[in-house]
Amino acid sequence: MTCAPGRGRGNAAGADGRRTPEPRGPGHGADCPMRTGAPDAPGPGTAPAVSSAAAARPEAAQEVWGSVPEARRQPDRTAEAAAGRAAAVHPHRQSHGRCGAATAGGAHHRLGRRPGEPEPHRRPLRFVALGDSLTEGVGDRVGDGWRGWAALLAEGLGRSGAPADFRNLAVSGALSGDVAEHQTPEALACRPDVASVLVGVNDTLRRTFDIAALTRRLDAVCEQLTAAGAVVLTACLPDPGSMLALPAPLARPLARRQRAVNAVVHAVSARYGAVHLHAADAAWAADRAMWSADRLHPSERGHRTIALRFHELLAQRGLAHGPAPSLTPDQPAPTRADTALWLATAGTGWVARRCTDLLPQLLRLAGSEVRHWARGTSPRLDRSAEHALSAALAAVSLDAPLARMGE
Repeated sequence: MTCAPGRGRGNAAGADGRRTPEPRGPGHGADCPMRTGAPDAPGPGTAPAVSSAAAARPEAAQEVWGSVPEARRQPDRTAEAAAGRAAAVHPHRQSHGRCGAATAGGAHHRLGRRPGEPEPHRRPLRFVALGDSLTEGVGDRVGDGWRGWAALLAEGLGRSGAPADFRNLAVSGALSGDVAEHQTPEALACRPDVASVLVGVNDTLRRTFDIAALTRRLDAVCEQLTAAGAVVLTACLPDPGSMLALPAPLARPLARRQRAVNAVVHAVSARYGAVHLHAADAAWAADRAMWSADRLHPSERGHRTIALRFHELLAQRGLAHGPAPSLTPDQPAPTRADTALWLATAGTGWVARRCTDLLPQLLRLAGSEVRHWARGTSPRLDRSAEHALSAALAAVSLDAPLARMGE
């Protein structure tokens, strides 16, 4: 159940300041079967412990991830610009009701309730969605904009005669830094009862990918939302390399990154008791009816499936009181002609942007994959990635055993 068009909807702004569609992927991931429930119990294979020598070698991380850990590199102006774009006002956000201001010092009360406010069962449930194009709704067009799984889910959360207050803060192309720095403060001001945090795929498609920084951000975001009384929704997603059917030397580095992201999401979800959805099942990813023309974002049917799975999980916690989202799409599934049209229009722009950002680094990583394969030392890349992941989790006191990423 992976992840990520209306015109200009929350997409990154171009050099001319105009917002252009960003056909990037929300759901991508690896190693997470399409199931519902709490994160998997630790598997028998666990990531090896990190030695101080390995943790101190930036070149090791560079060989695996293609980037130096955040603390060891100069500020990335491209990333800063992206964060600024993501902070721009989202012209098509769905919003029912206005968000109040955050309390002084960030203090909030259980279930987003302040003194004097009605009990949650006496007022509409508040649902705020954070993330990237997957949550923005790319792939599920309604009229001249996007709807998406979060909006579909919101329709089934409220009680009869008291629809849920829904605010979608997701922005196409958003990175984990954008969610932490810009979307989270706005979400806290809404005092949500339920808050979804699905992000990380775009991070894997950047040359600045840093698993340690992503871990710190996701942990901080979930900590703040949980402390404010919100039930947090998370999901693991399929990796974009497999979704785009890239050659193995190009796909493996991306899969390794997404597996690391998924492992972090699992660990953080367990820490904060999040409602977690496994959305990286291979069979689901292979079903073309679940995917839009770009093969990176869910189709309407895919968005409806995500919404239904989350509704089932929330109903178990007594937080979904309305009818479950229907799986029957209103629009026909994308055809091969639709795919060709996307490649000839929006797809070319997406490829061009990745060619100037990710591709040079990805080619270097592919070269490393080929060299290690020729020497029979490919497992070293997986072990190095596991060490980096273990160090990232240990830095935020998350030490749950993890499934080996190379399997």
